[in-house]
Amino acid sequence: MRKRVSLSDRTRFKREQRLSLGLIVMMALAGHSAAQEGEQDDVSKALDSTATQWSFQFAYQLMPDYKDDIVDGQVRPEGSTDFIQLRIVAPLAFETFTILPRLTFRHYENAQGKSGFGNTELFGLIIPKSWDWGSGRMGLGPLITAPGDEDVARDEWGYGLAGAIVNTSGNWFYGFLATQSWRSVDPLALPPGKSDRNPLGIAPFLNYQLGDGWYVGNGDMTIRYDWDSREWYVPIGVRFGKVFVGPSSSWNAYFEYQTSLFYDDYPGPAVANSYRFNVTYTMPGL
Repeated sequence: MRKRVSLSDRTRFKREQRLSLGLIVMMALAGHSAAQEGEQDDVSKALDSTATQWSFQFAYQLMPDYKDDIVDGQVRPEGSTDFIQLRIVAPLAFETFTILPRLTFRHYENAQGKSGFGNTELFGLIIPKSWDWGSGRMGLGPLITAPGDEDVARDEWGYGLAGAIVNTSGNWFYGFLATQSWRSVDPLALPPGKSDRNPLGIAPFLNYQLGDGWYVGNGDMTIRYDWDSREWYVPIGVRFGKVFVGPSSSWNAYFEYQTSLFYDDYPGPAVANSYRFNVTYTMPGL
């Protein structure tokens, strides 16, 4: 039997869906007035996935242990033990705007010995020329996730929006990326208390150049808000890396450590220790 959804529940779902869309738009537009004029140097360009250049990222992330506390009367679920990631950014520059498609593949392994590809993610940031002020830029665009192996991911499509804003100021490079997607499933067929909304993702980043290509930052930390439980998950991390700048391209190599900061009532996995090794090659747009 299908679960009946009351009119008030449907109204609440629509209201929260509009709220999540509004958050993406507001976060993509926030802070423009504070941006400074200027140009990015070669190091900050190598750190910036929104710069108009090709980017090929290869990463390995190890998550050997997770928090094993109690959530809603049950032991918190564990996540994957490790993954290999390939991420490609291929800019498409036009006269009045630029599209930055970003394609991410991940191959996961979990504690049960299962492995497979996760949900492949593709989003395309659309950056009008008026939203690019030289030292940074902002953009907004569609987000699509393709089905993954059911042993390690969801075997379903997803759709949504992504927004980003970045800026360079002296030795600082900072900004954030926000994503919101919905599962391509019938919400009436989901279990009670579950909706078709994936958690809202907010990924702030802050990097400081130490000189000679070396830098330190907060890493690839994604804050999540679960719409069903109305709970937050906040990780914390540190990244240490070096950019090797060449005549027409660059390499960015870094090591990153991450753990969970706020997670008590969040229903999903909370990593205890995570380690990432990364190499990214960037070159000018074709």
